[in-house]
Amino acid sequence: MKYFWILRCLRGSYCSHSYKIKPSIRRLFTSGIAMNNCLGVAPIIKAEPTRGLVDEPVKLEIAHLVPNHQVTLHSQLLSEDDDRWMAYGHYISDSEGIVRVSQDESLGGTYTGQESMGLIWSMKLAPDNRQEMRLRKKNMTAPLTVTVSVYDGWISSNFDKDVVLASAVLERFYMAPGTTRLEFKEGRVVGTLFLPPGPGPFPAILDMWGGGGGLFEYRAALFASKGYAVLALAYTGHKDVPQSKEVFDPKLSYFEEAFVALNNHPKVAKGKVALVGLSLGVTIALLMAAELTNIQPKCVICISGTHLNMIWNGNADVIEDENEALSKVKFTEDGVMIWKYLSFPFTKVSKLIVPVDKIRCPLMIICGEDDQNCPAAESADEIKKMMKAAGNDHLLTTILYPQTGHLIEPPYSPHFRITKFKLHSINKTVRILWGGTTKPHADAQEDSWKKILVYLEKHLVHEHPVVIQSNL
Repeated sequence: MKYFWILRCLRGSYCSHSYKIKPSIRRLFTSGIAMNNCLGVAPIIKAEPTRGLVDEPVKLEIAHLVPNHQVTLHSQLLSEDDDRWMAYGHYISDSEGIVRVSQDESLGGTYTGQESMGLIWSMKLAPDNRQEMRLRKKNMTAPLTVTVSVYDGWISSNFDKDVVLASAVLERFYMAPGTTRLEFKEGRVVGTLFLPPGPGPFPAILDMWGGGGGLFEYRAALFASKGYAVLALAYTGHKDVPQSKEVFDPKLSYFEEAFVALNNHPKVAKGKVALVGLSLGVTIALLMAAELTNIQPKCVICISGTHLNMIWNGNADVIEDENEALSKVKFTEDGVMIWKYLSFPFTKVSKLIVPVDKIRCPLMIICGEDDQNCPAAESADEIKKMMKAAGNDHLLTTILYPQTGHLIEPPYSPHFRITKFKLHSINKTVRILWGGTTKPHADAQEDSWKKILVYLEKHLVHEHPVVIQSNL
């Protein structure tokens, strides 16, 4: 009788007034989902855990669905820059009316196949949002808040106009409970120091990002959540950092000071400091390991960079003269810049090459074979040749990932193939091709992070066991 009343209302009978019913409501009432709800059994999303670190997988299960029924799972977050990111997958519930995301296949959407974290790593900017931006966390004390929703049927757009059957909120943190964040200023050195809970001393990491400048903390915060003391170092494009000529002097004194300050910190295990660099940070890490005889890093991890000394002339500007650069820069059909060929083929000028043959500590190189920003894979091959000729190639570990681009971020981060990029040297914003294909790139981010943590534990921990902070 209840179903009969609903259907008659939809057709216009048994109503004392004339109402217009939204199409989405009409679909809901006439679907099997509505019949379930009329019986008092509403769909529910079970998430485990609902609060966790960004590198922790989440187990999602949607129950109380109509058996063997098409549904859409949708995720959304609003960034600190007010950009809306979203992903979705098309599923069919099983004979019990359940979708188990870690076991069931998505048959369409922003990802397909059996992907337990597809709703996170396949996120894209919403169609009505500004495009070609990056998702980079700024406030480490607050989580990324992801809303997961389920919809009746397979839909691919206009989610805000459809009826949400159930939803759940996931909180994804870079900082584990008890982790301390401290603004760091010692002499000329500027950065942010993250310390795990406890008295220490802790093995430490000097973390360096690329030439885009500024101070980004999220990777350092995540490392600290694994039990390391980490200094996220600012070295260009920051208001409190000295001018480029002073930072990038031939003696690398700014970077030596940063290493020494971290190594001498009372909560750091002296002599247990690693270097981690991405992009231009790779060049700096390699130079430090090869040229600075007063420091002894325990190991060096290089992500998406080259052995070219790009700071030999005292600045980190990739493009100083736009007209000169245009002769080497390539463009896609859509006018997107490809920077890879700014430095490839490699020069033979010795002062422009980092002498990696002088490195005396373990070195891990991670890069994508589809890096369109710099010749990272080609550089890895050259480094191997140079170190083999010098007899120190036993220190080298190289990991190359197919169909992977330049921006290899912590696991489950969205893939950024093309983004806007500010060139401070010429005060211009350009579009840059970083490379990579979403699914292989996501796999590379997950796999490389695991390998990095194992590598750090092998070379840093030893008598200083790391207390891993995971569940929140």
